[in-house]
Formats: sequence, structure tokens, C-alpha cells
Amino acid sequence: MMNQIKAAFDSAIIPTAFCPETGRTPPRHEAVMTAQDLRTAILRHLEFSLGKDLAHATLYDIRMALTLAVRDRVVTPWFESTRQAYAAQSKRVYYLSMEFLIGRLLEDAVNNLGLMAASQQAVEALGFDLADVIADEPDAALGNGGLGRLAACFLDSMSTIGCPGMGYGIRYEHGLFRQSFLDGVQIEEPEDWLRQRHGWEFERPEVALRIGFGGTVAEREGRMHWSPADAVIAKAYDTPVIGWQGKWANTLRLWGAESIQAFDLEAFNRGDFVGAAAQEAFARTISRVLYPDDSNGEGKELRLKQEYFFTAASLRDILRRFLSEYDDLALLPQKVAVQLNDTHPAIAGPELVRILHDEHGLAFDKAVEIARGTLAFTNHTLLPEALERWPESLMARVLPRHLQIIARIEDAFLAEHPRSPIRILEDGDVKMGELSFIMAHRVNGVSALHTDLVKSTVFAELHRTFPKRIVNQTNGVTPRRWVLGANPRLSRLITDSIGEGWVDDLEQLRALEAHTDDAGFMEAYAGAKAANKAELATWIKVETGIAVDPAAMFDVQIKRIHEYKRQHLNILETIALWQEMRADPDAGWTPRVKIFGGKAAPGYVRAKEIIRLINDVARVINADPVTGDLLKVVYPANYNVSMAEKLIPASDLSEQISTAGKEASGTGNMKFALNGALTIGTLDGANVEIRDHVGAENFFLFGMTADEVVTCRADPQHQAKAIAASRRLQGALATIEEGAFSAGDGARYAGLLADLRGHDYFTICADFDSYWDCQRQVDVAFSDPVRWMRMAALNTARSGWFSSDRTIRGYMADVWNIAPLI
Repeated sequence: MMNQIKAAFDSAIIPTAFCPETGRTPPRHEAVMTAQDLRTAILRHLEFSLGKDLAHATLYDIRMALTLAVRDRVVTPWFESTRQAYAAQSKRVYYLSMEFLIGRLLEDAVNNLGLMAASQQAVEALGFDLADVIADEPDAALGNGGLGRLAACFLDSMSTIGCPGMGYGIRYEHGLFRQSFLDGVQIEEPEDWLRQRHGWEFERPEVALRIGFGGTVAEREGRMHWSPADAVIAKAYDTPVIGWQGKWANTLRLWGAESIQAFDLEAFNRGDFVGAAAQEAFARTISRVLYPDDSNGEGKELRLKQEYFFTAASLRDILRRFLSEYDDLALLPQKVAVQLNDTHPAIAGPELVRILHDEHGLAFDKAVEIARGTLAFTNHTLLPEALERWPESLMARVLPRHLQIIARIEDAFLAEHPRSPIRILEDGDVKMGELSFIMAHRVNGVSALHTDLVKSTVFAELHRTFPKRIVNQTNGVTPRRWVLGANPRLSRLITDSIGEGWVDDLEQLRALEAHTDDAGFMEAYAGAKAANKAELATWIKVETGIAVDPAAMFDVQIKRIHEYKRQHLNILETIALWQEMRADPDAGWTPRVKIFGGKAAPGYVRAKEIIRLINDVARVINADPVTGDLLKVVYPANYNVSMAEKLIPASDLSEQISTAGKEASGTGNMKFALNGALTIGTLDGANVEIRDHVGAENFFLFGMTADEVVTCRADPQHQAKAIAASRRLQGALATIEEGAFSAGDGARYAGLLADLRGHDYFTICADFDSYWDCQRQVDVAFSDPVRWMRMAALNTARSGWFSSDRTIRGYMADVWNIAPLI
């Protein structure tokens, strides 16, 4: 196969050339593709790939034709990278993740190939606007929050650095869900991103792997044989991921589930039309929806099957590739690095052991040794309930052989560490966090604080047993997506000021610090922010019908809705602020627009209550003639990557207000800081490192530390004492209880209020006054535009360390033991 690839693509290598327009040597693809060339390619795809002529082309047609034309430019470096990895016999990295929140891909590819100007000119020449064309692409519904966006950033950085590898996940038909609001209540509807052709993927029908479930296990001729009762086909779909300047490209391989027998004609002919398609329906269920509600037994079983489906398919694909080059399985840890992104692919340990031991005949201990040397595990949570646990009865029914292997792994661990209290199988559950740790040669946290807490809390005993296994790799974000693509005004200013080297060496942003005393630079920096805010205000009016003043402070909290992220702390402070503004509207208040965004898991009742409360409060405040433009609350529905790209560049204040000790890292905090939004936050996750880098004077800190939170919780009356001490908090809670935001229905938020008054695990009440006081410091700073803009510019200049390029280099050195190939 590789010889065929060489024969087909060696002749397509294009030389680079100096570009006088930009004063640099561009990527080889940009050097030869003019706007006219690209226009010709678009018209060719319009006619021959889409069957349209220009006179009848829709926006969709132009977008697809441009996508295919740009994709053509990606294929050559994609195959060149594959050939180079094979020729070097390089180790490869395989990143297994349930989520890849890749968003729209067209703008990324155009930017990375240096084709933005050519695309603009070519599309305009055809009578369309490039911004409209880019916006026509649906967000790929392949993730929910930071976990998936991090995975997408990592793929971009691996391609930019030249780290050979692949991402593996599931090709969800409907993703998480499309969010809308009805009377403030979250409504979940299926995403339909695949109703249209996905122009970036290549279907691989030849890569179709049989994945089994259930059945029986029997010993034959000294080996254990698993005979699954049910099976589906995992079919591969490949998306090339091109790095900066087109020097390297890796692959995102997603698995779609299909039935082995697509259609039962005999049942159909008997009149059993539903039964005829039952197998197809069962198979497609596995790759339909991200995170199905697992509050019932059926949902739990589907979740486990999803996790095994993509993990098993990925491992078989990895071993197929490895065995095409090598015949000694003992070399696997030297040539393959498998990174488990959280506990979702934790079944990789037992599955790899099963393949090595049951199918290839390696001794069990040797199989475990090889598997451990190959696997590494990223922990993303300090919430014990988020470390997955599956009932043993469910595991025995769905993956009977794997449960046996897990028991043997535990036995081997306890034989080596007989005094350890750690158990993988405990209280009738299989604990996937402990399994992941024991089967990994490296375990990493995702911020300095998080890693320290991983060592001292969730994996304290395992850390004492394996004191060198846990390492830190603080998260990062790709500047190609989150500055160059999302904020072109700021990007142009940065490049004009310090050159373009920052795009793949983000720490060069430090050079901007010298410009923060330059009046011309600061005027341009403020102008870019003002233009972004005006653009966002127009979008908000169109999307929500709410008119907001771009001169007001844009105060933004966008993230998954969860109690530990404390959106309810934010809305409680908003209520208290509104009450004080109403009492004295002429007191010189700083006008604010409070912007929320995020989805709650369908089964997470409390999070959905918080969403409704935000919307109820917004309805009342936005209609109040007394406060008018002093305070607005906006909650656009269906938050996704594309919405984030609109909100973050226009934000003034970034709300990173999680309960200290609960947020693993966060990456939104990094995106905001890079784009010049100041942070109000606790000492949690990567906030700690952001504050260290940008300077304490450019960060608004409030709230308890992680240790203080633990001490606070030890007092069963902590919430009552906090409420009694805070006049403003009392007023906000009473207003909700009176039904002021719920048309007189005082019982609507009884559960939420009872939790705050009676338990308050996430210390909303204890941190409220500190949060209020800190927000008033924010008001003072924002009232001085010169001071505020300098603080914002210093955030941009000092946040270059938070690049995912830096993070990937850390993984390569400390976890994967691999060198780049470019």
C-alpha cells in the first residue's frame, strides 16, 4: 500500500517560493495557488463533484466546492507525512477520546495553508462573500466541552509540530444535542450536522472491523476464547488535520457503527417491517448520540458499549498498522504511544491485554507489561463521581472476558502490593479510574494545582505506591484557531507589531509588552476590541432580539453548566447588582452585559434549574425600565465552538469562578486571556498559572483556596453563617423565593434554594461576598479605559505560554518519548 501511495503522490510535491507580498517563504501550496487557480478549482468541483453550474449554485454549493478545492491542497502533505513516518520507522501517537470538538474546519485549513487572501478573492469573483461561506459550514457535533476542544487543539498542535499520530473517536450522527429554550427551559433536539455531506472526511469502507458484545467465554487448548453474542461493524472515516504552513498533516479517524446484516429481507417479506431493520437500528444507536442519558440501565449499557466500540476498533487498527511493519509485539511500547483522554477509553487496558494474551498467545504478565508500557492516561477531574464506575453485573453481561481480565489485573497488582487498600473491583462496581491508573505507565494532570490535588486526593494511595507515575502537563490552546482565526483584527495588529512568528511560537507574544506604553499601539488594540464588541452586539440583536450597548462591559461566562462551575453564583450576584442599581440608578454604575452560554446534560436536573433561573432573571432585568442599559443579561442558545469564536474576542471580563479544587484546568480561561479579556476567578485549575504569568495586578482574584474550601465544608453551618452575614445574598435569595422571576411561582426554585440553604457543597454562599467585592473592583478598573486596556494588552502579551504546542512538546518529552519529524 505504501508503495502505491508513493507512486501516486511523489510526483505531486510542489516547490516553495518567496512571496514578495508577505515577505516570507510561504508553504508550498500557497506558493503556487493564486486566486485564479483557486477559482478554477472551485468551478471544477462545482461542476464535477456537485453537479452544478455557477448560475444555479447556492451558498452550500460554493462552500462545498471551496472545501473540496482546499482539501485537495491538504492531501499531498497528508500523504507525504504518512510516507515520512513509515520511512523513519517512527513511533506514533494515538489519541483516544470520546470527544473531538473540532468546530468548523474550512477556516482553519485556509489559514494553515496560507490561502485566506486567495479564497477571499476567488469567492468574491464568483459573487459570494467568504465570511458567509465559512459561516455556512455546520459545527461538527463531536463533543461537548473542554475535553473535546482540548483534543481538537492537540491534533492541530501535533500536526504543526510534526508529531506523527492519529486521533480516534466516534462519528456521532447527532452529537450531544441542539439546545433551545422554551419559557427559559432547556429543550434538547438532535443535531443534524450530517444531513449535509461532510466535505472533509474520506470514507474508508475497506477498514471495517467486527466489534462484539456479550456472549460466553470458554477455555480451549489452553487459551481463553470469547464468543460474543452480538456484533457490529466499526467503519472508518478519516479527516486530515493540516498543521501550520502545511508542513505536516495527521489524521482524525472516527468510527461509525453499522450492522453486520443491514437488512433482514425474510422478516420484511413476512410483514415485520420494523424487525427487518432492527439490527441496523441497534448498530446505529452506538454512534448516534454523544453521552446518552445514563440515569437508567439502558443508558448505562449503551455508554459502556460506545466506549468499548471505539476503543476496541482503535486498538485493532493500531495493531494492524504496527504488525505491518514489525513482527515482535514486545516492540509495541517503543513504537506506539496510546493516550487515554480521561476514563472513557479505560477499557483499552483489558482489551489490549486480551488481544496480546488470548489472540497472540503472550503470557498474561508479559501482556500486562506491554500494555502498560504502551498506555498513558490523562485525568481530567477531581470529582469522584466523574471517575466512571460500571456495575460488575453490567460488565459481565456486555464484556464478560474483560471482567475476568480486570480481576486478574487486580490480583496481580495486589500480589505485588499486598498492603494496598486499592481495589478495581469494589462494592459491586468496576472502578475505571483505578483501572486506568494501574494500566498506564504515565498519568498526567492538566494544571499544576490539579496535578498536586490528583496526588493528594483522588489517587493519593496510588501515588504513594507509584510516586513517579504522575506528571503534570498543563493544558493549552491552539493560537491558529483561537487568535489567528477567531480574532483577525487582533492578529493583524500583533503581526504588524512583532511579525508572524508568534503563530507557531506563541511565547513571542512577550515582545508585545514593550508596545503597551506606545499610545499608537494601545489605540489600535482598543480599536480592535471595540470593533469586535460592535460586531457581537449586532449578532446578539439578531440572535436574541436584545439590544446591548457595545460600550458596556461584556462580562462572559461560557462553559458546560455544572454546579462546580458556579453559574448560579454569577446569576445571584447579578440579581444583587440589579437590586442595588434599582435602588439608586444614578450612583455611577458601570454598565454591564452579562453573557452566558452552555448546555446542561439532559439528566442533570440541578444544572437545568440553573439554566432556567438565568433565563427567568434575564427576562425580568432586560424589561426593567429603571435599570435600562445599565444591566442586560443575554443567554444565546446552543453554545458551540463557532459561538465561542464570536464571544471570546469581544469579551472584556472572563468569568472563571469554579469552586477551588474542582476545576482540573480549563482552557476557556486561556482563550479569553490571549484575546485580552481580564479574568475574575478563584485559585482553581489553570487560573493559578494564568495569574502567575499575567501578573496578580492584572487578574481579579476572589474566594477561598482549595484548602479553605475543605475547612469551610467541615462546618455544617457554613452556608447559614454566610447567608446571615450577607445582606445582598439574603436579598437575592428572598427575591427568588418570592417568585419575582417566576411569575409568582415561589416553588419553582425550591430545590435549588434548599440546597444552597441546607448543604451548599460548592460553597456559593461562603464565596458570595468576596465575589461581590471583587466585582466592584472590576467596576473601578473598567471605569478607567486607559488602565483597563493596558491590563488587557498585558494579558495578551503574557499568555503565550498557554499554547497547546507547548503542551504537546511536554507530552512528547515526558510521556510519549517521541521526537518531531519536521
